[in-house]
Amino acid sequence: MINTNHLLKVATYWVSIVYAVCYLGVLLFPSIRETFMLYALHTKGSLGTDVLTLSTFISGLVIWNIVALLGVWLFAFLFNSTKQ
Repeated sequence: MINTNHLLKVATYWVSIVYAVCYLGVLLFPSIRETFMLYALHTKGSLGTDVLTLSTFISGLVIWNIVALLGVWLFAFLFNSTKQ
């Protein structure tokens, strides 16, 4: 059995740290977005204007944490409900 509450807390910490590091990376090195798209996603595209403000940081952090928590909760639910 996986301790779901502990797993959700760890996922929240992990996603928050990764999001902050990525946001800081894009803030300091704006060209990293295009480089990531080219080499990791194998595509080129216009990303429009960079909007890097405190409110976009907080809203993105909240959104990514919600998405991560839903995914981790689904993983824990499926793990705990399936038999070996």
